[in-house]
Amino acid sequence: MTTSGNLFIVTAPSGAGKTSLVRALLAADSAVRLSVSYTTRPMRPGEVGGVDYHFVTEDYFLRMLEEGDFLESAEVHGARYGTSQTWVESELHGGHDMVLEIDWQGAAQVRSLYPHAIGIFILPPSMEALEQRLRKRAQDSDEVIARRLAVAREEMSHVSEFDYVIINDQFEVAIHDLLAIVRSQRLRGDKQLARHRDLLQKII
Repeated sequence: MTTSGNLFIVTAPSGAGKTSLVRALLAADSAVRLSVSYTTRPMRPGEVGGVDYHFVTEDYFLRMLEEGDFLESAEVHGARYGTSQTWVESELHGGHDMVLEIDWQGAAQVRSLYPHAIGIFILPPSMEALEQRLRKRAQDSDEVIARRLAVAREEMSHVSEFDYVIINDQFEVAIHDLLAIVRSQRLRGDKQLARHRDLLQKII
């Protein structure tokens, strides 16, 4: 599948800071666009429908799934998540860089269709730090946190499947790392040749 924009996949266990890093990336680089996923999970405090996620019912999600509307979909912590294939393809073909904030299962599905997608995995500095971040949210019971930590270990076992790994210990360092990955991919020879074809015809 030929595209002119870069497709970035950002994956992390719950509590590793993936959403905060992606938001900081979007604020720092206006050329990157976020694919807003569909989900059946409840909206959390501070979230906005259509901005953080498209919040839909189970029936609505399953209907979209049956109609083949998703580039990838997965069930995580009892909720369903999916990415609109039509939206992503139109943005990439328009030359826009896209970032997908999805789990490792979804990342594998996307790479099967977009083998040149750039996978970025965000790791916490330790399991203790991950647990502290989950507790700091004050949104989950001890039982839910224990379950999330167990799932996190399974998710992190897939880290070797990704192109880049960022340790989110100091947030400012992590966001600079993420920006460096995006900019380096944008400056790849094939991307630059496609983006500046007119210029090259004039000077070569």
